[in-house]
Amino acid sequence: MTISNNNKLMLNKSLPVLMGLTLFAFALGVSLLYVDGQFTLLPWSLASCLTIGGAVLFIALLSLRNKLFKVAANADANSIKVAQGLPTKQWKKVLLVFSMFVGSLVFLGISHYVANSIIFRWDITGNKQHTLSKNTLAFISNLNKNVELTAFYVGLPPKYLQDLLNEYERLSAGLITTQIVDPIDNITFAAKFGNVVSGKERKIIVQSGSVRKDVDFTNDPLTEEKLTNAIARASRSLTRAYFLNGHGEYLLTNNGNTGLTTFKQLLADNNIQSKSLMLGITQSIPKDCDVLIIAGPRTELTEQEETLVVDYLTSGGDALFLIEHVLVTTPDKPLTQEQQKQNPSLNNIINQWGLNIQSDIVVDLTNHVGDDVGSPATKNYQQHKAITQNLDYTFYVRPRSIVVLEQRRPTIKLAAIASTASKEQSWAETNRTLDIQFDQGIDTAGPVPFSYVVLEEHQETSNTANKKISKSSDTRIIIFTDADFLTNVYINQYSNAQMGLNIVKWLAELDYQVFPSSTEIKVERLDLTSKQKRQVLVILFLLPFFFVIVGLIVWLRTKHYE
Repeated sequence: MTISNNNKLMLNKSLPVLMGLTLFAFALGVSLLYVDGQFTLLPWSLASCLTIGGAVLFIALLSLRNKLFKVAANADANSIKVAQGLPTKQWKKVLLVFSMFVGSLVFLGISHYVANSIIFRWDITGNKQHTLSKNTLAFISNLNKNVELTAFYVGLPPKYLQDLLNEYERLSAGLITTQIVDPIDNITFAAKFGNVVSGKERKIIVQSGSVRKDVDFTNDPLTEEKLTNAIARASRSLTRAYFLNGHGEYLLTNNGNTGLTTFKQLLADNNIQSKSLMLGITQSIPKDCDVLIIAGPRTELTEQEETLVVDYLTSGGDALFLIEHVLVTTPDKPLTQEQQKQNPSLNNIINQWGLNIQSDIVVDLTNHVGDDVGSPATKNYQQHKAITQNLDYTFYVRPRSIVVLEQRRPTIKLAAIASTASKEQSWAETNRTLDIQFDQGIDTAGPVPFSYVVLEEHQETSNTANKKISKSSDTRIIIFTDADFLTNVYINQYSNAQMGLNIVKWLAELDYQVFPSSTEIKVERLDLTSKQKRQVLVILFLLPFFFVIVGLIVWLRTKHYE
């Protein structure tokens, strides 16, 4: 019995293909059974037929091949070489396969190392949701304390949350550690944090040393802005704000309508400690004072106290002046000389920074609170992102106008914060007898500013070890001609509380609040049934398995062909 070379090659080429089809048919049949989730007739029959039929045909052809090659071997000695192959070529193939395998492992290792060590990332999402802002990157690069981020999330955490936490951990050089915990599965661990989580809540707890801040993202996705602010509040040292007392100012201890207890708590929630200060007793401003707040003095400061405040500001201190309104009356009840001196302007201090507080009342006939045209409500803010970004209306009770002085130091930078918006329907009324009408040449036409921000930079030079060291600092001052908007009765209305918090933060140079507004992350969740999930898993399995089979077929055919 003889066999031609063409028949031999045909058999050699057919067997690997048939073996591959048999394996693929078996995998397909098993996959159908897995997707269906039960041993129903159709997938079971199809899997059995494909597997058994392919296996039988493969065994039959393999037997025929062996028989034919055995007969042909007696007649043609060269057929043995064809069947067995050359030893040298086999070693070359083994070496080639081994080299490809090792090369693949080396490539995977290098690519994995590069992907995790190089800072550069290419974010191709539409809203760059995986890219942290420049301000956040700068903040993380200057971080010098260890921070732990523990996210509590019931069930499978969303991908965006994992990616966000991974970015913070990756960029912090080991200072930030993160973990996502299911409080239902880890009740004992969750209990260590107190009664802060439940099956419905989603929170991330930021810890740095003994300071802890909680961020709730139950209703909205966790944003970069919220998380960075929480890290900043937890990792930065305590900020101290001193409230001047002794001149009839609004008190931190007053729980009534005119007290500042709500404002004090708001500052405490943002890691700002409030303390009272009586310069008449201490005769100095404490060195740990980050912000000096003078909230509505009823009487004048003494000359010595004014000097202390001016020296504090000149040396780089920061202060918030809340000047109260002038008293008004009716024509039949003229103000006494003592009443006219109440609620002083503190111009002896403020004039030195290029501003002057007027003895008038800002009125707005178009936009005011209630029936009091002397309580303007406004959204007319200047572009000062750290203070006014995303603010809604704020309103003020009988504020005064502020005028910029022409004679001032060139190093002083001034900008209005809030003003009335109307030109014709708002003005600064100088008549204090409630005769409200605009008098040309006497009253100041709108828009009328009633709050200002002042910034003056200083360059200090000191000699150390025969070397001159230059150090820069600045004086920050904010002036509002109203203190009532931060009292207990008004602070929680409109955006008054946010305005008060923003101005203290800017004065204390807690610039983390100026991070760009959070990018809205639209979390689109694809809900799959259990059968659909199994289908996805099968597809993910069959794709690489198919390429393995194709590679095996090509390799076997090449081997037998040679």
